[in-house]
Amino acid sequence: MFTESDLKLLKDKGISPSAIEAQIQHFKQGFPYLELQGSATPGHGILVPDEADETAWLGAWQDYLKGSGRVLKFVPASGAASRMFKDLFTFLDAAYDVPTTKAELAFFKGIKAFAFFDALDMACRRNEGSGIDALMEKGAYKAVVRDLLMPEGLNYGALPKGLLLFHAYPGASRTAVVEHLVEGALYACNAQREVNLHFTVSPEHLPLFEAAVQATAPALESLFGLRYAISFSIQKASTDTLAATADNQPFRENGRLVFRPGGHGSLIENLNDLDADIVFIKNIDNVVPDRLKDTTVRYKQVLAGLLVQLRAQTFEYLRLLDSGHYTHDQLVEIIQFLQRNLCTRYDDTKLLEDAELAVYLRHKLNRPIRVCGMVRNQGEPGGGPFWTYNQDGSYSLQILESSQIDLADPAKRALFEQGTHFNPVDLVCSLTDYRGERFHLPDFVDQQTGFISEKSKGGKVLKALERPGLWNGAMSDWNTVFVEVPLLTFNPVKTVNDLLRPEHQPA
Repeated sequence: MFTESDLKLLKDKGISPSAIEAQIQHFKQGFPYLELQGSATPGHGILVPDEADETAWLGAWQDYLKGSGRVLKFVPASGAASRMFKDLFTFLDAAYDVPTTKAELAFFKGIKAFAFFDALDMACRRNEGSGIDALMEKGAYKAVVRDLLMPEGLNYGALPKGLLLFHAYPGASRTAVVEHLVEGALYACNAQREVNLHFTVSPEHLPLFEAAVQATAPALESLFGLRYAISFSIQKASTDTLAATADNQPFRENGRLVFRPGGHGSLIENLNDLDADIVFIKNIDNVVPDRLKDTTVRYKQVLAGLLVQLRAQTFEYLRLLDSGHYTHDQLVEIIQFLQRNLCTRYDDTKLLEDAELAVYLRHKLNRPIRVCGMVRNQGEPGGGPFWTYNQDGSYSLQILESSQIDLADPAKRALFEQGTHFNPVDLVCSLTDYRGERFHLPDFVDQQTGFISEKSKGGKVLKALERPGLWNGAMSDWNTVFVEVPLLTFNPVKTVNDLLRPEHQPA
């Protein structure tokens, strides 16, 4: 199947032939649907904290920050902004010159409310000899869009989301990446007054990110009285996946195998390389201006406080199990903790002898932990919280996409439609075990999950394979806890007009 040049390419990318053969099997067979036990809902898999809970968890997080734990904020930031401007690119290619569609009209109606308005106005004056108002008055709408999207203007059509101006402030506007620096200062500053942030970026954008941080971080360090330790990584070539033809054969271009990035699930490898105990994960486009940050900061700390409490109790039980000096009653107590607090259940534990039970409990406890914020479903896209069965017969909490559920099965569709919440990608994670050693995160990935989509290349059908999603299959074997958080903590920017929402405006 593979030529000598194929094998050399695989070696250069760090991919084994057996891994490629496994990918081809996925193309042929697809990915199995996950077996649902039920929807996670308030009181049944989703915690709804009261004021006392929140106060306790906030205190636990502040206490943790006083110690020596290594805290880091991890931001997937390689997403291109081109999809944000899909409607405007369509407008440039349209036969008409005046805004016509709902999206086009909204963009121009609200143009002065965008944080990038002043920069765009300057680009228009430089390139067109007139500002935005004058260009719009004479119907030169497409000139404004070109100066926004094209290289001779702001080049927003080719930049990553993280480097776009999102929010306006007196005297300056902030990009999404700068908003994450501010957030980090507000909830992830350790006892040494240091904030660790890590951004995963595309290789072609790395110099731009580095320059943006260097230009901004010193002023923020002075403002908050701290020091930033900011690092970057790119998605590894070894996580790329083979493209396939319509008949599930390796896709080739000029005889050379074609590979594609393996999706955000590949970032589990980047996460695995980081030296941290507690990690906050949040997408680059989910930020708000300062006037709304209090809620975001509070609930990040709430989630983190619950995590460190669960982590401390888990570690205590693991030390007890490893000592070998435990009673039957203590094993029962650990089972109850696993079921009630870590949301992992196995109906046959009552059939196990104490020695077998201890082995089972240690296996289930000794793994990474994640506490995930969940918001009430308001029709936004996003994975949902479910109870799913594991290969050993136990069932636990998972974040699933609709493509992982057999919606043709009426019972499964009913469970899907019963869902009350969805995942806003708001996670706080524990990556080290009770001895302080880092877990090898790829060991906890469910390789039987993933996504296959159809695209085209050179006029031919191309099948693309995405690895298990970062917060889906890539964290399948983590201990998972869901907590309801306010909808205000979820403000993604999927289209440029999302920046016109009240949540992204100064007041």
